[in-house]
Amino acid sequence: MTSVPDRSRVRLPGISSRAYEHPADRSALVALRKLSGFDTLLRRLASLFNDRSLRLMFLASAVRANEQQFPQIYQMLLDGCYIMDLPVVPELYISQNPLVNAMTLGTDKPFIVITTGMVDLMDAEELRFVVGHELGHALSGHAVYRTMLFHLINLAARIAWLPVVLPARGLIWALEEWYRKSELSCDRAGLLAGQDVEAARRALMKTAGGHRLAEFSHDAFHQQAREYDAVPDVREGLLKLLQLQGNTHPFAVIRFAELDRWAAEGDYREILAGHYARREDDPDASPADEFKAAYRSYSESWNRSQDPLIGAARVVAETAVGTGQRLFRGPRGNGGSRGGGGSSPSDDDS
Repeated sequence: MTSVPDRSRVRLPGISSRAYEHPADRSALVALRKLSGFDTLLRRLASLFNDRSLRLMFLASAVRANEQQFPQIYQMLLDGCYIMDLPVVPELYISQNPLVNAMTLGTDKPFIVITTGMVDLMDAEELRFVVGHELGHALSGHAVYRTMLFHLINLAARIAWLPVVLPARGLIWALEEWYRKSELSCDRAGLLAGQDVEAARRALMKTAGGHRLAEFSHDAFHQQAREYDAVPDVREGLLKLLQLQGNTHPFAVIRFAELDRWAAEGDYREILAGHYARREDDPDASPADEFKAAYRSYSESWNRSQDPLIGAARVVAETAVGTGQRLFRGPRGNGGSRGGGGSSPSDDDS
């Protein structure tokens, strides 16, 4: 079922999730999709039991949006699917919960759950951004790969007492970093679905400070992001790293600044002009090229940052990107890398 949006927006036929994914998220997803058959197996296994259990729980305890129940939010869902050209409209449930939250669950047939806390907090255009964010998770297939990585994290936790405890902890940190970047990806998807930059800004500020918009300042919130980035010494930089442990979402000021930058300087306007990656080309995506793009993205972020610990982060990321390139390079150096010997993550193909 499709629906023409209630106001003029640019439709994005055949858009690939690669068009809006953060490079660090995109590189991981492209690489995982190359593990032929594994994601399909995981999707089928999850749909047999866990997916069914979750859907039944919300079918019994929440309100499913449709033409009769929460019709305005349901229309936002149809609009978002029309704009993003989703092949299937996910089910949408409104769950009584004062916590401000929204999530996309299920692997074979993803569905969306939005709490009443979120519905009550957001106005119509802000809620459209939230729905678009969740549609981004569905189109990217994040649920499939998050489930895969969830099992890897559990495995790492079980062997934490073994001598490999440090590599296991490093794996968990890396997976949490991917989670955070996947949230930045879907903030972009939310903006593409709603195509209202101001509404996206308001939604992100409200998640940090509540509904009193008259008390907020776009410029002051940006200043908070700059102050958070430019901590005065290494001690605070270390505290920032420690505070990220266990967090699967970026902090509010980071999400706000990143989306604002993408809207102003990134691919947002190019996508609306029709210049974007298509789904039909997804099988040809090169993991090696995407790892290089991820490294370039991190490099640009480091160049902007004034955090004194950024040098340490650079070493970790260079090692991770280099390892990823070697893992997914073809037998004779195919997949976007030069044949023969290895190359540094920042090398570009001629």
